[in-house]
Amino acid sequence: MWLDVACLFKTRSLARTACQGGKVVVNGRVARPSRLLRTGDELRITRGGGRHQIVVVRDFAHRHVARAAAHALYEDRTPPPSPEELEQRRLRRTLGVRAASRPVSKRDRRALLRLKERG
Repeated sequence: MWLDVACLFKTRSLARTACQGGKVVVNGRVARPSRLLRTGDELRITRGGGRHQIVVVRDFAHRHVARAAAHALYEDRTPPPSPEELEQRRLRRTLGVRAASRPVSKRDRRALLRLKERG
């Protein structure tokens, strides 16, 4: 899968999951994992926090390549973040606000289960 080789996703399964979830759009149409790409196709990838990454396919590689070489496979046309977005990111980092995720420890997980059982 090109998304994995171009280092736009860490693993092939993450790229496949993103495609199945409608997070990858190729030329204005939602892409399936088996979609064949061509040089010049524009991809719009939805990232966390409502951010979007826009890339244009430049080249292909038959094997995984180093990350520095992978950047040559696409042209990143993502607009720079606005000052408001930069401020929101900074606040999230300083306040330690994280996206909803799994409980970190067994203690947290058990506390969450107790809360769910009560409600």
